[in-house]
Amino acid sequence: MKTFIKNIGLLAGIQHEPVLFLQGSEMARLNTIEHAWMLVEDGRISDFGSESADALPTTDADTLVVDAAGGTVLPSFCDSHTHIVYADSREGEFVDKIRGLSYAEIARRGGGILNSADRLHELSEDELYEQAMARIREIIRKGTGAVEIKSGYGLNTEDELKMLRVVRRIKETSPLKVVSTFLGAHAVGRAYQGRQSEYVDLIVNEMLPAVAQEQLADFVDVFCDEGFFTPEETDRMLKAAAQFGMRGKIHGQELADSGGVEVAVKNHALSVDHLESMTERDIELLSEHPTEPSLRTIPTALPGTSFFLNMPFAPGRKIIDSGLPLAVASDYNPGSTPSGDMKFVVALACIKMRLMPAEALNAATINSAAAMGLSNEYGSIRRGNVANFFITRPIPSIDFIPYAYTTPIIERLFLRGEEVG
Repeated sequence: MKTFIKNIGLLAGIQHEPVLFLQGSEMARLNTIEHAWMLVEDGRISDFGSESADALPTTDADTLVVDAAGGTVLPSFCDSHTHIVYADSREGEFVDKIRGLSYAEIARRGGGILNSADRLHELSEDELYEQAMARIREIIRKGTGAVEIKSGYGLNTEDELKMLRVVRRIKETSPLKVVSTFLGAHAVGRAYQGRQSEYVDLIVNEMLPAVAQEQLADFVDVFCDEGFFTPEETDRMLKAAAQFGMRGKIHGQELADSGGVEVAVKNHALSVDHLESMTERDIELLSEHPTEPSLRTIPTALPGTSFFLNMPFAPGRKIIDSGLPLAVASDYNPGSTPSGDMKFVVALACIKMRLMPAEALNAATINSAAAMGLSNEYGSIRRGNVANFFITRPIPSIDFIPYAYTTPIIERLFLRGEEVG
């Protein structure tokens, strides 16, 4: 099946050669072609070029011709940090936050992650799947084409496996590219309150082997932060995960300078996410990371969380100026970020973290794909990549995307080369 997209006002996010991620000053370059065309074959980008400078490809009667009508074509957003599988909303805690309670105070009162775990325990896999698919359809409409989904609201073996089976079902039934992450170490389950070391034993000795046996997770995450899991506990769990071939991803430096970056670098974690309390030492540690790109840890900011919780933003500008890569993701979850709108994440990265629009878009596409281990096929317009992209209505420039931060711009969506209604 061939699809020919013509009359593209601007084709953006182009990579001519394989690139795992962009770092430092590279992030300011968003390669583009004006007045462009693109050819898709069998779900992948086959070719592209300029309508004025390059010969147009040969098409036949079976080729679907799509008129972009002067719109911009961009690679679909890649969202490398979400908790989309959850039970019901938590707007009551939203009101508590307005009244002045902190995230930690709500957690101490039995809210937060434990509240979601209680609700999730009561729902069946079918019920969780139906709720999650409504959110999947929502993020697709907003331009996301690849997503990571974590467990972490089960906090016991049975419910963690239930969540990951729902994620597997989403993988099998959604046009999105989905990667799964086991986050049993999101908090200490209620049955183990006051016995955190025993809960870590449960993860290492029971949960991880069960997850591995069913091949339910691509990665393993740990909430390494003040009031959650220590660097030593995190190190132990990541080493256990590595024995099953699962690479780490860390929640780190959100609530305090808690050693999350150090343990991430030590274990060659794929990403370290949040970073609202990131230090100069953390930047140094990430800069000293191995030169082999596949072993690098991608710093990932979640600006929607800072916005919703009214807390400091990760130092995205400083991260890039230090020569490091930066990814951004939504953190879509019921407690701290009930939104998967990556266009808004891009806008927040510009407005609150001082990224330039090109940097923010690269952070939300190729670099966020890298934070899922997917940038060899997703996150850019490159020959051979999976054809996940969207067409905007005509816009004045790329800068308009974060500038008009609530304005809908997407006219047509394509995932795996097929148009999504």
